[in-house]
Amino acid sequence: MQNKSTDIKVAVDAIVFGYSKHDGVSVLLIQRKYEPFKSSWAIPGGFVLQAESLEEAVRRELLEETGIEVNYLEQLYTFGDPGRDPRQRVIAIAYFGLVKASQFQELKASTDAENAKWFSIKKLPSLAFDHKKILTAAIERLRNKIRYQPIGFELLDKKFPFSDLEKLYTVLLDREINRRNFSKKILSFGFLEETGELAKTEAKGRPSKMFRFNQARYKELLKEGFHFEI
Repeated sequence: MQNKSTDIKVAVDAIVFGYSKHDGVSVLLIQRKYEPFKSSWAIPGGFVLQAESLEEAVRRELLEETGIEVNYLEQLYTFGDPGRDPRQRVIAIAYFGLVKASQFQELKASTDAENAKWFSIKKLPSLAFDHKKILTAAIERLRNKIRYQPIGFELLDKKFPFSDLEKLYTVLLDREINRRNFSKKILSFGFLEETGELAKTEAKGRPSKMFRFNQARYKELLKEGFHFEI
């Protein structure tokens, strides 16, 4: 068998989802400064350097191209179709992260990015490379994962009215939920606690109680064999 030399590059991509009560779920995209796909919108990312790990690479690229740092990052999938990059064979390891979009409104595009911007996942521009495929996979993973792991709390303030949690799940699942059943089930888990405070509101009516997610209690429940499911 004849040996053929290969020149395969490894890249990382970062699909960062943000959430706000007013805008719903958004994704962070950059506008490419150079060819290929110059001026097209894309997922932040780039090539892995020789001396860095995959996670170090994706965090570096995200910081360089958008100016933000993300606490929650999880590996999504590996994309390696031979024709996905017109320059050469590139295998991309995609990660997805969650942030409160309101905390990252001042984006700083640099290096390969001409611009950085939040886009609603329901109003996306045309994307470079195979990034539409990658983003679709990330949205599906997010919607599946919030049903069996409480990652949605990463998108809320530390203290929040229960209505914010209901709206978050309605938006992420892209469907209406039974509010009474949802409230009963969430509160029965034992990791959501009242703060003793009331929500500040200008609307008439009774102010809502404020809650917080008790992560330490959630970890204790996991050790006891707890199973989260919505």
